[in-house]
Amino acid sequence: MWRPQSMDFTGVTPSYDLRDVPGNDLGACQLDLELDRARLLGSDTNQETWNLLSNAIREIQNHNASRLSFEENYRYAYNMVLYKQGTILYEGVKKLVSDNLDKLALESIVPAFPVAGENDSVQDGQDGERLLKAFRAIWEDHTSSMSKLRDLLKYMDRVYIQTQRVPPIWDAGLQLIFGVQFCDLIRLERDGYPVNKSAIKGCIDGGSITVFRTELEPGILEESDSYYKNEGDFLLETCDAPEYLRRAEDRLDSERARATHYLPTIEDDLVSILKNRLLTPHLSAIVKGALARLYKLFVMVPAGLSTLKKALKDSIAARGKHVNDAGGNDADPDVDVVQVEEELYQGKGKGKGKAIPPQAVPPGRKTLDIALKWVQDVLDLKDLFDRILKTSFLDDKGIQASLNEAFEWFINLNPKAPEYISLFIDENLKKGLKGKTDDEVDNVLDKTTTVFRFVTEKDVFERYYKSHLAKRLLTGRSVSDDAERGMLAKLKVECGFQFTQKLEGMFHDMKISNDTMNAYQEHLAKSMTPPPPIQLSVQVLTSTFWPMSHAPTPCRLSNDMLKSCAAFERFYLSRHNGRRLSWEPTLGNADVRVRFKSKSHDLNVSTYALVILLLFETLGPEDILTYEELKEATAIPDADLQRNLQSLACAKFKILKKHPPGRDVDTDDSFSFNEDFTSSLTRIKINTIAAKVESNDQRKETLGKVDEERKFLTEVSHYDLPSPAQS
Repeated sequence: MWRPQSMDFTGVTPSYDLRDVPGNDLGACQLDLELDRARLLGSDTNQETWNLLSNAIREIQNHNASRLSFEENYRYAYNMVLYKQGTILYEGVKKLVSDNLDKLALESIVPAFPVAGENDSVQDGQDGERLLKAFRAIWEDHTSSMSKLRDLLKYMDRVYIQTQRVPPIWDAGLQLIFGVQFCDLIRLERDGYPVNKSAIKGCIDGGSITVFRTELEPGILEESDSYYKNEGDFLLETCDAPEYLRRAEDRLDSERARATHYLPTIEDDLVSILKNRLLTPHLSAIVKGALARLYKLFVMVPAGLSTLKKALKDSIAARGKHVNDAGGNDADPDVDVVQVEEELYQGKGKGKGKAIPPQAVPPGRKTLDIALKWVQDVLDLKDLFDRILKTSFLDDKGIQASLNEAFEWFINLNPKAPEYISLFIDENLKKGLKGKTDDEVDNVLDKTTTVFRFVTEKDVFERYYKSHLAKRLLTGRSVSDDAERGMLAKLKVECGFQFTQKLEGMFHDMKISNDTMNAYQEHLAKSMTPPPPIQLSVQVLTSTFWPMSHAPTPCRLSNDMLKSCAAFERFYLSRHNGRRLSWEPTLGNADVRVRFKSKSHDLNVSTYALVILLLFETLGPEDILTYEELKEATAIPDADLQRNLQSLACAKFKILKKHPPGRDVDTDDSFSFNEDFTSSLTRIKINTIAAKVESNDQRKETLGKVDEERKFLTEVSHYDLPSPAQS
């Protein structure tokens, strides 16, 4: 009699008992125990036990459980696990379950499977319902026998499963039937056969959610990916563009409905598969086919081409507005990107040792990213419509002119467009940008020049580009001199010689400065006087070419720096009469060797930072300088002083100690030399100069200067314009 609920042999022992051994001789007892265990573990006995148990399992699958003894078969399974035969038991049961499912499929599913024939919806419905009933019958048969096996193999589930980390026998059985049943049902429904969704949902709900998530979902997704890949290729060959899109939309709707009924956990994954298989690979072919046919028909009627132009312009305007909304209004214009790049590089947040989480990326970095993304989005949109123009509209000049008008309109709606384009070029011309090759950089710059062509305020762009170019040249961050000159040549083609005259003057200054420094080094080598205390590398810049203030920048240099500067001035003025040199510490940098307690490091810092560090040269590690003392000793403006102190005391490489610790520098802070500083790097670069998105006030100032230049040019043009009588 099958009584699974009445017996539990968890504490069952072998059939022998030490208390039954005559004389209670412990040595004899141990000998008998070993002999019994050897007999149990013998290959013949082991195979005999498995044969008895496997026959019982087949009887259970054949609905003859009432003829079996639960206790006897439980003991067979128990002893196999107890004496390390669990693997044979587990794998053998799985094989029996798999064989039984194959037998049921041959008996029930194969005869009920729909036969290809005429398109009869009624017959299809009846075939699908009959097949679903066969699946349901197999499901009920399988779960009935598996529930009995779960009771019979309870000790295996409790001991063997835990140590081997394999699914319990119930879950293993569900994995097997899902592999046979469920994907076939979904494929049938996708092929148009009506199925009972409630019955399918009942099958899922009756199973294990763990098995469903770990075993069924990956199989469904893999099957779906293969199915829709073939579907996409088939539709592309047999359908025109409108029909293809209609069927793709129907597939999306049907998958969402299917997921709502019985696959809610993978709805997003299924939709993603459809997008990747039905839409993404065939976009070009679909658009080309649809638009090429549309163009061919529209040009046949008088109003067709104008209607098409208007539709394209409206489409670009709507897309452009979306690009502007995403990239022109979300930025924080009052944040400097200089400190932001330091923070991201160092991975530090406010306070000591805190990392910046992704959601707390500094707003200045977001501002720069928005600028770059805006330009990239415009380039992507331009590429899309260029491909459409070439493949579908046969490079029609009238349509091309309409597209250009639409791009010019929405690009100039963004008042930051000139600055954003200059920043994008600046990023692509910086040294070592994301591993791009020279050809890749040149290709990007070609496309950017096309976008620049649409900008009406080119003089505003020139001012931003001049500032960014100056920082690249003076800090040595250009990807190459050829790339810079190549970009300059592109701008000259677009705007003429007058537009790039000052920019070319900047390159000329850099070349002359190199020649001057070579001559200066030869002069020092031949001179009989002692060399200057500090070795200088000077760039002599023409003030009218470079974006700099004509007023001298205040900064009190150290005595050694002043002596070195004076030596260069004497040499330079001896070769160039009538010229005047003024030093710009804001644009320079310095290499300085600093000795710490552990070892010395070579630091590359700004000129301002060098002036600050030299104040600590004669101080002890416990001596401090307040912010006001530093300001008085250096005469550096507050904004620059705070920024350089941040780079020295609040960044990753803390050369100075700030009291109290923190990320921001306040006027009541004090500083001391950090002699305990350590780093695995011998040479350390502390960045303080980088491209930045202007604040609102700075932008107003820039536009004001541009307006003044425009006013002057307007007055000159008005003065030079001849009267009709003179002409």
